[in-house]
Amino acid sequence: MRVLVINPGSTSTKVSIFEDEKEILKLRIDHPASELDKFEKLSDQRDFRKEAVLRALKEKGYEIKDFDAIACRGGILPPLEGGTYEVNEEMVNYLLNETPVEHASNLAAVIGYELAKPYGIPVFITDPISVDEMLPEAKLSGIPQIERKSYGHYLNMKAVSRWIAKEKYGKKYEDLNFVVVHLGGGISVAAHRKGKVIDINNANDEGPFSPERTGELPVGDLVRKAFSGEFTKRELKKRYVGKGGLVAYLGTNDMREALKRAKEGDEKAEEVVEAMAYQIAKEIGGMAAVLRGEVDGVIITGGIAYNDDFIERVSKYIRKRLPDIHVVPGEFEMKALAEGAIRVLKGEEVAKKWSREG
Repeated sequence: MRVLVINPGSTSTKVSIFEDEKEILKLRIDHPASELDKFEKLSDQRDFRKEAVLRALKEKGYEIKDFDAIACRGGILPPLEGGTYEVNEEMVNYLLNETPVEHASNLAAVIGYELAKPYGIPVFITDPISVDEMLPEAKLSGIPQIERKSYGHYLNMKAVSRWIAKEKYGKKYEDLNFVVVHLGGGISVAAHRKGKVIDINNANDEGPFSPERTGELPVGDLVRKAFSGEFTKRELKKRYVGKGGLVAYLGTNDMREALKRAKEGDEKAEEVVEAMAYQIAKEIGGMAAVLRGEVDGVIITGGIAYNDDFIERVSKYIRKRLPDIHVVPGEFEMKALAEGAIRVLKGEEVAKKWSREG
């Protein structure tokens, strides 16, 4: 099975070609700011990016008709169950005209669908950011006007969980319970029960602090700061998402730099790094409680998972009660998208039908 994978970012579009589960070509198409500035709305970049993908493929000797399917990063859709969805006209229209958030990922399915339509090639998205499988009780925040939201690194988390379930347990993801931790610029910790993410911290608002984000804050102090007059709404939000966490304490968002300083005797760096590990471990324990202690394993993934020192700092808190800790460093979006499409093509999974009404 040959699958084309399309994953747009804010200033580039990543393209990969997979033959079954093997990546045979990886491209990054950079889009200069001078070109993107010509477009009033992000959705107006559709044709520009589509032509860039076609040119890049042609230069490598490929045409759209050479593919069995196109796999695309999922955009900002209404809350939906995890899995692989076939892209249809209704989804494309929603992503172009109705989605409440402008985000580069919204272009992926649109571009893929328009490229594939003349050839009758199926187009899929898998585990988009708007996956919502949370328990009803998990959504209650404490006041009716504010509901906890289901946002997280679902694509990477679910893909890694499938691999660990197969390779380490000889079972399906849907047969096991995991606490899965994604360590990146934001940190997601989630309870995966039999293939469903039943609870997760919103990495922008909740949970541990991270390299760039504050995580959960004392609400009283936050309200006082918001009404202090010191900051505009935009400045305050940036302070908590972008300039929080390691950046606020140490002036860097690079965990490698923070660990290096701690190792060299910087007491402040040592304190902050240890506090971050402590908060992550505490969140893992909370998600283990959500699973009622029935945890088959803890999976740690994301870019920070490359740092053995930091993983050991987290592990020492949980190892006694949760000894099966699996570390899978990195992010695997392109592979995860390809595998979602391939599972459908091989009949291992039935693609879900998307509708605006759910």
